[in-house]
Amino acid sequence: MSGTSNTSSTSTSTSTEESPSTFPAGSNRRGPGEPRGHYDVFVIGAGPAGTAAAIRAAELGARVAVAEADRLGGTCVNTGCVPTRVLAKTARLVREMRTAVGYGIGSARLEITATDIDWPATVARVQHTVDRVRSIKREAARFAEVGVDLIREGRARFADAHTIVLDSGRRVTADSIIVCVGGHSRRLPIPGAELATVPEDVLTLATLPRRVAVIGAGNTGAQLVTVFSSFGSEVTLLDLAPRVLMASDAAISKVVAAAFTDQGVSVHTGIDTVLSLERGAEGDDSITLTWAENGAEVAGQFDAVIMATGWPADVEDLGLANAGISTVRSAIPVNQYFRSEVPHIFAVGDANGRDMLVQAAQFEGEAAAENAVLDANSRTPHHLLPAGGFTDPDYAGVGLTEEQARERDPRCVVSLVPYAHLDRAVIDDRERGFLKLITDRRRELILGAHAVGENAIEVVQSVTTAMAAGIDVSTLANVRFAYPTYSAIIGLAARGLLVEPVTSEVLA
Repeated sequence: MSGTSNTSSTSTSTSTEESPSTFPAGSNRRGPGEPRGHYDVFVIGAGPAGTAAAIRAAELGARVAVAEADRLGGTCVNTGCVPTRVLAKTARLVREMRTAVGYGIGSARLEITATDIDWPATVARVQHTVDRVRSIKREAARFAEVGVDLIREGRARFADAHTIVLDSGRRVTADSIIVCVGGHSRRLPIPGAELATVPEDVLTLATLPRRVAVIGAGNTGAQLVTVFSSFGSEVTLLDLAPRVLMASDAAISKVVAAAFTDQGVSVHTGIDTVLSLERGAEGDDSITLTWAENGAEVAGQFDAVIMATGWPADVEDLGLANAGISTVRSAIPVNQYFRSEVPHIFAVGDANGRDMLVQAAQFEGEAAAENAVLDANSRTPHHLLPAGGFTDPDYAGVGLTEEQARERDPRCVVSLVPYAHLDRAVIDDRERGFLKLITDRRRELILGAHAVGENAIEVVQSVTTAMAAGIDVSTLANVRFAYPTYSAIIGLAARGLLVEPVTSEVLA
């Protein structure tokens, strides 16, 4: 479950070394009445990666089928990114209501607690939004428009390297197969793990829990911490990692962790291990969570325990061994062109375990389709994948973190502008945060951008556009930004790279 997602129906992000414009001769579309037992390309999974792969392959003239055993759109639309964003929106509204009195609205601060949240209505709003998003994506109609056969006959499995068997018993062969099966939440292998709730099942909770433990301080866990804390729940966050958001720039982790603490969240990073979950006494629905910290056992009582502890690819029941494919860390290893060890079988999105982001999956799917149909060498620019989360405050990043950049070149240049220096942040009373830009020692190319604060994701997305276009630092520094906006901080940070740079010390 990631916090951001992009959509695209083109393959302009891929770099193609060989790109003929039509499917090879002799492999035309299936004609009327022709058997549907063989395809040029067979796609397993109709999430973001599978949808993009199937449509792109069909656009190139291939005979294509896509098999989906569950809901179209994948996890992100149905139980991941979209529902999380709706919850984040609801949480923001609650926070805004609490501070409205400071703007002359009402006569006293609104003390909104968990008992004031209509949880069933919140869940209904989430589902309404998911339905609306799915209605505009119209995957089934798009498949039909380009001639893709959508197969809804249960799980698809490999019988051999060119043959797929469906739960219905139907057998299909294909010249190329693209695996786009997505992933699933991982439960810790500890006693009582079945008592925990995984992120995609949060909306199945019957009531809003008063006491919540979140295990895992990555993107998903951090966003759920913000949601439940904003709703008035007592939240405890646990992680074995030494800091929250380990994949983000360390300065971002510092600000987000400080914000959590200020919001009353009990943050426990660097714990020894999580030991067990046990059901409470008879007649009590509470859960006892036990963990080890600093060499001692600690136990807490919670109404819900959420395990946001990993997202392995959903490849266990695909019959990969029948196709001669092995897995590494629950994913299918691929080369830079998304080919597995069996060259005509591709794996993209969560299935290859690389970026685990919707925006990565879509472009990987298109690149794999081009490689399957055209025997091309299309790739995707993995260093230009912005990602972030809707916490309080928001955070985002693209490219190298400061730590990574300094490992490559200790003389790289860093400019950091606090949100407190930005007029718009002062106007909105959102002064916590910063934008950090990282450039090479010659101060020419932007190597990374990292932000925490209001609209951080949109700010980083704008920098990503500049990076993708190859805009140098001096050009970016001379861009005129509207006033007063959050994006104006980009110009401030770029200009900072051209003078004595600000140090990366941040006051959280």
